[in-house]
Amino acid sequence: MTDTKDTTKNDELRKTRCSILLEEVKERVQQLKDYGMSEKEIVAHLHSDQSLIPLMISKSYRIFLGDERREVQLEPLVKSLYLLFLRHPEGIIFKDLPDYRQELADIYNKVRPWGLTDRALHSIEDVTNPMLNSINEKCAKIKKVFIAMHDSSIADQYYIKGTRGKAKKIALPRDLVVWE
Repeated sequence: MTDTKDTTKNDELRKTRCSILLEEVKERVQQLKDYGMSEKEIVAHLHSDQSLIPLMISKSYRIFLGDERREVQLEPLVKSLYLLFLRHPEGIIFKDLPDYRQELADIYNKVRPWGLTDRALHSIEDVTNPMLNSINEKCAKIKKVFIAMHDSSIADQYYIKGTRGKAKKIALPRDLVVWE
């Protein structure tokens, strides 16, 4: 009986201490906001001690995150697009995508080695046509996968992003990208 009372008392004490600490954190966060920091900046600073993990691309073009080799599941065209952007750390301006059509087709042919069908070629044409929304849809799929696999404060280092009209790129430092 004593153990149950002690456990209950310890739980209540822990909850009280946590409640007090949370109130202090809320006050400090409000102070940071008063100094002009946005909530996004505050969250980024809170997670800044988390380290980025390596991204590995196998010889068969499978993509893995970290030493535990969690596979990044992307359909072939989306994966090919991702690999294209990994090859271009300087980024790619969406309006220039037609210039990368052949390179994307070559990557796609390696990712999906059973050949380029007419449908595949049409999809490559669509994704490299800046007048269509296909590129944005594919980038959204990539973003969704990485956010699901990684903390959202760090996931943005792994997906394609950038300012409208400027080069879009994957921010992940290339020394963390390992090609087998």
